[in-house]
Amino acid sequence: MTAPAHMLSGKAEDKIWLGSYPLRVPSRIGELKERSIADLLVKSCAQYKDRPAFTSMGKRLSFTELEMATRRVAAWLQAKGLSKGDRVAVMMPNILQNPVAVYGILRAGMVVVNVNPLYTPRELQHQLRDSGAKAIFVLENFAHTVEQVREETDLQHVIITRMGDMLGLKGHLVNFVVRRIKKMVPAFDIRDAIRFKDVLAEGGWKKLQPVELHPGDIAFLQYTGGTTGVSKGATLSHGNLLSNKEQLVVWLDAIFEKRNRPDNLTFLCALPLYHIFALTVNSLKGVSMGANNVLIANPRDIPALIKEWRKYRIHIFPGLNTLFNALMNNPEFRTLDFSELLLVLGGGMAVQRPVAERWQSITGCPIAEGYGLSETSPVATANRLDRIEFTGTVGLPMPSTDIEIRDDDGKTLPIGSVGEICIRGPQVMLGYWQRPAETADAMSPDGFFRTGDMGIMDEQGYTKIVDRKKDMILVSGFNVYPNEIEEVAAMHPGVLESAAVGVPDEHSGEAVKLFVVRKDPTLTEAELKEHCAANLTGYKRPRFIEFRDELPKTNVGKILRKELRG
Repeated sequence: MTAPAHMLSGKAEDKIWLGSYPLRVPSRIGELKERSIADLLVKSCAQYKDRPAFTSMGKRLSFTELEMATRRVAAWLQAKGLSKGDRVAVMMPNILQNPVAVYGILRAGMVVVNVNPLYTPRELQHQLRDSGAKAIFVLENFAHTVEQVREETDLQHVIITRMGDMLGLKGHLVNFVVRRIKKMVPAFDIRDAIRFKDVLAEGGWKKLQPVELHPGDIAFLQYTGGTTGVSKGATLSHGNLLSNKEQLVVWLDAIFEKRNRPDNLTFLCALPLYHIFALTVNSLKGVSMGANNVLIANPRDIPALIKEWRKYRIHIFPGLNTLFNALMNNPEFRTLDFSELLLVLGGGMAVQRPVAERWQSITGCPIAEGYGLSETSPVATANRLDRIEFTGTVGLPMPSTDIEIRDDDGKTLPIGSVGEICIRGPQVMLGYWQRPAETADAMSPDGFFRTGDMGIMDEQGYTKIVDRKKDMILVSGFNVYPNEIEEVAAMHPGVLESAAVGVPDEHSGEAVKLFVVRKDPTLTEAELKEHCAANLTGYKRPRFIEFRDELPKTNVGKILRKELRG
């Protein structure tokens, strides 16, 4: 485990970015105000009480209600024999049950394993087995996937919730529509499953046993793609997440130099809470600031998203380039009131300058681009929030964060040189879950995380990403690793060999293209796409497939993806 950045030496004169900081933003964040995320939640709930913490489909969950519901979840988990450090998975979209389950797990001293609800059985099985999760909270729409892999995992408890379970009387109608009208719940049979409502009811009769948590204790296993094609868990501690929250809070203060801080901040949460960006920026930061997070269950339904936006005075909106673009391409978006929009954060993928300029012309609010990874909890750099121009860079290192541009030998390069972006700070993960070799490969002896992204830092300390050292493909902010796609393709008996690369896409930034040498000459594109759809979640599936007689290789037989990218 590496030492926190505030314990490591570093000359202030080497940190050229500090000269570009807003006046009142400190160079370091100081000591953490809480020992755990559970402490943060309880403190915020006591402070903000009747304010809404999360809102979904018009139903508001106050901080007081959030405290009570999370306490019940935590007490129920303990009563079932689970203990501190046990892993519990959460497989839900942005509905009220998501933060209730996540914060309940953390209050019980357990570790959250976030799962993409759209995962195929193959992907889900790997993540559950690798993490050793003993329980899972899942929306019934995806319970059929859990059923298919349950016997191959360590799951002892399956808690199933319905879309409307926390919506009050309206929830009965929502559940009827989801099940009977839209038929969005595939059949499943998990006979010992527990209803989420029963967890809340039974938990109300249980006493939550105090759990002593420390900043170094694990809070999340945040799974991210591996260069070997195997998804691996970035081990994030309470201290990692709390540090990043604190960094964001002090960075955000700069925006209130010019505009008064609203009494009741409102975030629009369209990014999925299982993704590290929304988890930290929306949920954790929102809870710490007493803000209301308006949850969007399906951000792909742009008309519905705009309809929700219209109901609230939105102050802060984290998003992706693809989401910004989709919103602006809907005529109704221009009719929204943007007068109270204070901050729009762009992350997950590069924000394109034409998109940023068009956004500012429509909303009057610039997009502040930042950079981070699952391994950095996630924010490592961000642009100044008191500036109105789009810089085309990912900004400055966060307080208490060091960024160095290094060569392949780990040597720090001069300003203006292109090299690998390396990050050191209190938000950098503890390591990869049960993968010491990969952890050692990713971390330098002096505590820097090697990102695999190639970048350049200018004289003011702003970093620009120019390329990727790894072969990773970035689809709408999600990492896709070629080896995983190729492994799935190899499972098809008609495939001899294959290679996956990223190709430019105006909607998602990049899309997956698969080059294939057939073993079976009758294999069709449609057959192979159907096979991939059964084994890969949507954003990982090849958009394009090209059959070739052979693939370019080195003289030792390694496939040259670079030549295929052209």
